[in-house]
Amino acid sequence: MEIGESSESPEGKKKSKSKTPRKPKDSVLKQKSPAEFFADNKNIAGFDNPGKCLYTTVRELVENALDSAESISKLPIVEITIEEIVRSKFNSMIGLAEHERVDEELYDDFESAKAREKRLAKEARIQEIQAKNANLGKKVKEPVASKAMKGRGETSYYRVTCKDNGKGMPHDDIPNMFGRVLSGTKYGLKQTRGKFGLGAKMALIWSKMSTGLPIEITSSMKGQNYTSFCRLDIDIHRNIPHIHVHEKQDKKERWHGAEIQIVIEGNWTTYRSKILHYMRQMAVITPYAEFLFRFLSDAPDKNVTVKFARRTDIMPPVPLETKYHPSAVDLLLIKRLIAETSKQNLLQLLQHEFVNISKSHAERLIGEMGPDFSHKMLVKSLTSQQIVRIHQLFRQAKFDDPSGDCLSPAGEYNLRLGIIKELHPDMVATYSGSAQVFEGHPFLVEAGVSVGGKDVKQGVNIFRFANRIPLLFEQGADVVTRTALKRINWNSYKINQAQDKIGVFVSIVSTKIPFKGTGKEYIGDDISEIAAAVKTSIQQCCTQLKSKILKRIQAREQQERKRNLSKYIPNVTGAIYDVLKEMSHLHASKRKRYTNEDAEVLNKVSNHIITRETLGEKLAQHVEQVDYEMALEYATQSGVNEEPRENIYIQTLEGESKFVDFQSPVFVFRLFQ
Repeated sequence: MEIGESSESPEGKKKSKSKTPRKPKDSVLKQKSPAEFFADNKNIAGFDNPGKCLYTTVRELVENALDSAESISKLPIVEITIEEIVRSKFNSMIGLAEHERVDEELYDDFESAKAREKRLAKEARIQEIQAKNANLGKKVKEPVASKAMKGRGETSYYRVTCKDNGKGMPHDDIPNMFGRVLSGTKYGLKQTRGKFGLGAKMALIWSKMSTGLPIEITSSMKGQNYTSFCRLDIDIHRNIPHIHVHEKQDKKERWHGAEIQIVIEGNWTTYRSKILHYMRQMAVITPYAEFLFRFLSDAPDKNVTVKFARRTDIMPPVPLETKYHPSAVDLLLIKRLIAETSKQNLLQLLQHEFVNISKSHAERLIGEMGPDFSHKMLVKSLTSQQIVRIHQLFRQAKFDDPSGDCLSPAGEYNLRLGIIKELHPDMVATYSGSAQVFEGHPFLVEAGVSVGGKDVKQGVNIFRFANRIPLLFEQGADVVTRTALKRINWNSYKINQAQDKIGVFVSIVSTKIPFKGTGKEYIGDDISEIAAAVKTSIQQCCTQLKSKILKRIQAREQQERKRNLSKYIPNVTGAIYDVLKEMSHLHASKRKRYTNEDAEVLNKVSNHIITRETLGEKLAQHVEQVDYEMALEYATQSGVNEEPRENIYIQTLEGESKFVDFQSPVFVFRLFQ
């Protein structure tokens, strides 16, 4: 062998070549549109799986409908319909012909002969065990129906329709409102129901991903003589609407609002309870709204119709857009406010673009910024370094807390009505705290605690609301759950945490809800201001309930005492009467030892004026009198003045009337003009 000659065979050379690392391709800079980003990360917006997608679509449409009606101070009427579409019907909708399977083994739901034999043997063993148990007289469990194998291709489709009586949408704005992600009317610093500002846009993206069908929007505004109709989908890569039809149609009825119809993939079976639970909780927090929910299927036994009637016509005030608090802004926001402001100088900027900065306060702040700043300094001339100085001063200076005037809580009155309407509890207490602040944002906590009721499980049942929308997922880590289960001593309020049916309702409203997690389904326990406000609100409700429970315990003890005394009246009456009768038969010389009153009683017994029956009646009257005096003494000591109460039901107003509402925690006084 020559020096330098390789000893490897040709096959070895081939192997060594295959192990040579490949040269990576040059990376190419790519961009994603907002629609494409949310399509790739749909779980962020609550579209995790088909069932959750159906739930989130319903939620987004209902909340948009409520916002639309409340924006014009109209009592909301929302109709939501979910129609199940079988695969054959869906295929005919998109023009796809039915196709018979050719190779059964190719499909995911194929069951081999061995698997079928194993399944049948298992079912036979179960039937044999049940037969033996039945012969021995043991309780036989209902046979569980064998689950049909469902492959990935067996998809369920649903047409979701939501109709409201809101303000409707301008004809020209409809395409962008539904077909362009991160465009809408809810942006700004104010209390809003939305979490991401996506609304029905995410439902449209899911529709395009799962069915490819467009969304249909029908809208009409007050004063318009036409109805807008639009059928569109979204160009995900360019984030622009793809319009199929956009036209004005003759207005056939006096209706204003919007009707949205979309076909998506979903799973009603697994999320049926969540959707109905959501609708029920929405009826609790918005008792001034009327909801009609329908689920329609080809199988009549699966159909569901639930109507949540309106209980009151008192609506919360419309949330107001507010300005930023100096302690809640960052550098980027300050630069944006400077770019968008119409104010000319620095003094005007501080006064009019931020809350709680008066003219004198603004002058003091400018003086503190340094010699490079002046009152008449042009806003557009501020350098990056000067903006940083303003930001640093905002972080260090002291400012008054923002007020809660811009917030729109449900109100104690509405919260109490909602709880009573949906749960029918034995007793309920509500509390509304004053506005507080965290990180420069105002927030307000309302709470309600109920005991008893229908469809309520034993133990503590948590109902959470953020900006008047129900939160149904990730409950364990929420500040409300942790406070109710770990920081409230229920026994001290005469409430049994394990056995009583306890409902805890907490509603938090703010210009910024501090959600945790990508899905924004719970509020963290790490903000001490919110945690303390939640605990105080629940405790205030429990204190109210304690007084009611003590009254109920007192009444129960009173009835028990009265029942025990009344039980012995016949025996005591017989014994006393027999003694008196025997004494009345004594010799006259022995009667002289008794006083006039005693002798008179003995004479009445002898003359049958006092009988066994009359004595029993007197004892019964005495028990009643003693019972009344003890109850009166208890009421005096506890400061309770119980008077007869009568339920009053006020009919909903018909027609247009001018009035002014004066609201208190427990009632609303309406003054007609």
